[in-house]
Amino acid sequence: MSKTYLNWSSGKDAMLALHKLQNTANSPDLLVSTINAEVNRVSMHGLPVSLLEKQAEALQMKLHQIPLNGQLSLNEYNKVMQKEVTDLYHQGYKTSVFGDILLEDLKIYREKEFEGSGIQTLFPLWKKDTSKLIQEFIELGYKAIVVCTNSAYLNDDFCGRIIDEDFLKDLPDNVDPCGENGEFHTFVFDGPLFKKPISFEVIGKVQKNYQANEDEKDDCFKEEKQSWDHEFCFLDIK
Repeated sequence: MSKTYLNWSSGKDAMLALHKLQNTANSPDLLVSTINAEVNRVSMHGLPVSLLEKQAEALQMKLHQIPLNGQLSLNEYNKVMQKEVTDLYHQGYKTSVFGDILLEDLKIYREKEFEGSGIQTLFPLWKKDTSKLIQEFIELGYKAIVVCTNSAYLNDDFCGRIIDEDFLKDLPDNVDPCGENGEFHTFVFDGPLFKKPISFEVIGKVQKNYQANEDEKDDCFKEEKQSWDHEFCFLDIK
């Protein structure tokens, strides 16, 4: 019998994808998360691994962590992920779930990377209305806090806010309500699939600045050099 795993970011989109697949033929039994091994935090979201592990425990799901070097190039990343995908295939996993909604280039990239792997990709939220999705997330009773904001779109005040109706009302017009363009990232700490809420403490906020890879042959942002976003605000949370 083939199995399904979910690429788990710890945020709302992955959570909603998991919710929608419950009690279906593709219901995931494993969460797979990439980790920045240099700081021991979830890639992009900046969530401490300790909270990621509490999240998996509260969801009563297995968790597989993939440690990555903080300065990993795109080529190196692809090599690591190809090995991981091969290992998962040999463990009986034939479907890989993503919470992507609108980004065509990202979907094409993911599908290309899985070609010939024996694992199919599944996008349960694909092309859904993001305004309706975030409303559904809230109405289902899930709770999430913003743990990262892109300074090109949002000021630091949005970092640390709870995803609710007031948050949505305050978002600038150019920001997708699901943050689908990378405007913000979240940490889900409670909801219908949780056996109990996750307790956490907010310590403060941290500013981070990143640079694109200077190697033109190994830079996934080479066509967007002038507009690549590099300043982010992370919530220091434990």
